[in-house]
Amino acid sequence: MDDTAIDYAGVFQALPGMVALLTPDLVYVDANEEFLRMAGRTREQVVGRYLFDVFPDNPKDSGASGMRNLAASLERVAASGERDAMALQRYDVESPDRPGEWEERYWSPVNAPVFGPDGKVVLLVHRVEEVTELIRTRGGPTGGRARVLEAELYTRARELQEINERLRQAHAREREVALALQKAMLPARRQVGRHHAAVRYRPAVGALNVCGDWYDIVDLVGGHRMAVAVGDVVGHGLEAAGVMGQLRSALSAASRVAMGPGDALNVLGRYAHVVDGAESATAVSTFIDFDRQTISYSSAGHLPPVLVHLDGRVEFLDQATDPPLDASPEPIPRPQACTVYAEGATLVLYTDGLVERRGEDIDTGLARLADSLARHREEDPERLADAVLLELLPPGGAVDDTALVLVRL
Repeated sequence: MDDTAIDYAGVFQALPGMVALLTPDLVYVDANEEFLRMAGRTREQVVGRYLFDVFPDNPKDSGASGMRNLAASLERVAASGERDAMALQRYDVESPDRPGEWEERYWSPVNAPVFGPDGKVVLLVHRVEEVTELIRTRGGPTGGRARVLEAELYTRARELQEINERLRQAHAREREVALALQKAMLPARRQVGRHHAAVRYRPAVGALNVCGDWYDIVDLVGGHRMAVAVGDVVGHGLEAAGVMGQLRSALSAASRVAMGPGDALNVLGRYAHVVDGAESATAVSTFIDFDRQTISYSSAGHLPPVLVHLDGRVEFLDQATDPPLDASPEPIPRPQACTVYAEGATLVLYTDGLVERRGEDIDTGLARLADSLARHREEDPERLADAVLLELLPPGGAVDDTALVLVRL
């Protein structure tokens, strides 16, 4: 029997466990028969309705948080694309026949993402197992012991929830400090003569996965020249922001005295060896000579810059690639290449948050970037940067931070 002969809708309805499907906005789109039976709801009362409209927390219990915890788990799955197995939850269910009466129930939920062809989360699978009878025995000689166990489990669950909430608040504070630190260290947009540079930074959503990306723009001595670089530090939060600041400052200084971008990255690689947290950091550097209309470039494990020509041709600058900054124990000269451009072309540097998607080949993301840049190439740099971010980043934000620099040549 092949896939076309299998009635997957029938299989879904016949699943022995409780399973429901929700949108990333937490609206039910389907539920199997077991889910409806155990929840005491009809299909009309569930499908097409918002999570909290179907199952509100018990208003008679000020500490009720089961559904809020479920919503938080589903939102994490939608943002991260990662499966989430929740701790045991107490969630009281309102009787469908006796409004205002609530029955104490216990559930063990697991939530997982469903990806669309573009790699985005399009549905959330919510599988839940009722375990009320496992922790509570009504009547009989073991009833007292079961009640004690129930109370202990419920207390432990509440304690874990409180710990998780404190950790979440601590992470949120660290995220705010790290973002403020990064904002203070990254330069604003620059103008060199009539050449305009647009810069963008978008932090990751839903996690501390921020502050490892950086960019730099430096006026070079000895002519009408500019150095533009981007990089990525493995890690997140305050530690990543600190390492990012050290590497950016070191490359900025090296670029001012180096013969070219390869020399600048060679110096930065030596420096990265003595910076804790710089392991596997990547960077790409470009030197623009506006008088000669040339771009010299070198990459240390980073995605290639893009040169968008006036006629719409998109050129990936990938002829001088090398391993990440600290990959070699001994200093080895970095490769360097050069290309030419016509006035009005656009140079684009970016980090992987712009093009990488879970379950998708990187070439697909690069092709998407090339297409967007070619279609919007006649826009001014600020509008072009906004258009690229709008088209390439997921609507709810990416799970990795993103840096983008565009220079109109």
